Amino acid sequence: MEFVLYEQKDAIGIITINREKALNALNSQVLDELNEAFDAVDLNTVRCLILTGAGEKSFVAGADIGEMSTLTKAEGEAFGKKGNDVFRKIETFPIPVIAAINGFALGGGCEISMSCDIRICSENAMFGQPEVGLGITPGFGGTQRLARLVGAGMAKQMIYTARNIKADEAYRIGLVNEVVKATVDEEGNVTVSAKENLMAAAEKMAASIAKNAPIAVRNCKKAINDGLEVDMDKAVVIEEKLFGDCFETEDQKAGMGNFLKKKDDPTKVKVVDFKNC
Repeated sequence: MEFVLYEQKDAIGIITINREKALNALNSQVLDELNEAFDAVDLNTVRCLILTGAGEKSFVAGADIGEMSTLTKAEGEAFGKKGNDVFRKIETFPIPVIAAINGFALGGGCEISMSCDIRICSENAMFGQPEVGLGITPGFGGTQRLARLVGAGMAKQMIYTARNIKADEAYRIGLVNEVVKATVDEEGNVTVSAKENLMAAAEKMAASIAKNAPIAVRNCKKAINDGLEVDMDKAVVIEEKLFGDCFETEDQKAGMGNFLKKKDDPTKVKVVDFKNC
């Protein structure tokens, strides 16, 4: 693939949008390659994914305006569907996806980050839905996911005004889970960049997820996502079924067996090697 890179570190997969000269803007080819990258993930060995953008300036600066500028009404709707299909795949992907957001996350960049389970960003990150300033609406789920994440009032304010917000405000309103800063020495010189620390933090979080029982983690993701789409009476039934689905698995037997063994000696800690079965 030309614009999407993939690497695997133990049980962690890292997908990088690699169109740095265009600030990793999303065009049709990038969307197609992202779709292929997620399809190619080996779910037997990978337990958590990290999605990021190449370079330090931009996570994803948005959808490619050059491509969008000449679209007809029908073509615009089709382009929106292409993006929504890919982002929905990310949102419903069986394993957790962490967005490691460096620099600009505008328009489609903000939208793709919101399709991920968890968002952490560098201190230079910038978020926004600037579409109304271009004569269009958000087209890759921005009007829907932003309101669900930060509330309708804040989402409407961001979308109607097309105002960008910095990392600290994104954290304050609940758009991101964590803000990562650069490391500086006593003289104020940067010794480790914010992007490097961001990726280290993302990999640490992914590793903490990957060490847990994979069937349970997958079922938790499905329970949360599916439960949010229905009323509470139906949501608890979804949870009951996914809870029950964990029993009689090797992971459940290993996890509970280890806990019971430790009761005799609480100081004895054993790392359970979950087998995803």
